[in-house]
Amino acid sequence: MGLQKYSFFLNAQHFFSIFAPSKTEILTLRSIYRSHRHFFLYALFGLVSTAVEFGFFALLCRWMPYLWANVIAFHIGILCSFILNRNINFRKEDKTMLRFGLFYLVQIICLALNSLILYLCVDLGHWNPLVAKGISIVLTALLPFFLNKYITFGKRI
Repeated sequence: MGLQKYSFFLNAQHFFSIFAPSKTEILTLRSIYRSHRHFFLYALFGLVSTAVEFGFFALLCRWMPYLWANVIAFHIGILCSFILNRNINFRKEDKTMLRFGLFYLVQIICLALNSLILYLCVDLGHWNPLVAKGISIVLTALLPFFLNKYITFGKRI
């Protein structure tokens, strides 16, 4: 009698089904992914490119001043992001140089906007630079996705 009271927990299949998503939840997750596939992949490739940029920055800092290392690593990160987004995310393999030029321009515009926000917050607002950097990232995070999706990898080019 004592074990029957706990037989619910002894049934492993039922126990683990509590943690498994239902078919409806799986279909919902799939539909969300399908409808926002470009955004999810863009975010994922952004993380990968950031890791590549940081790795090159750390490596290059051993042989050159950090500002030079930052500039070179930043450009390597842009190249990595472009290759991943062009080939896997947006699947556009035509007009590579034009698309790269537009992609690069978008990244430079976002860098300038990010730097402006940093300047306003740190130098004029006297905020902590790390807080200001976090705010600038949040404020400029979606802009490059939409510019690249509709301009760089858009149908008109």
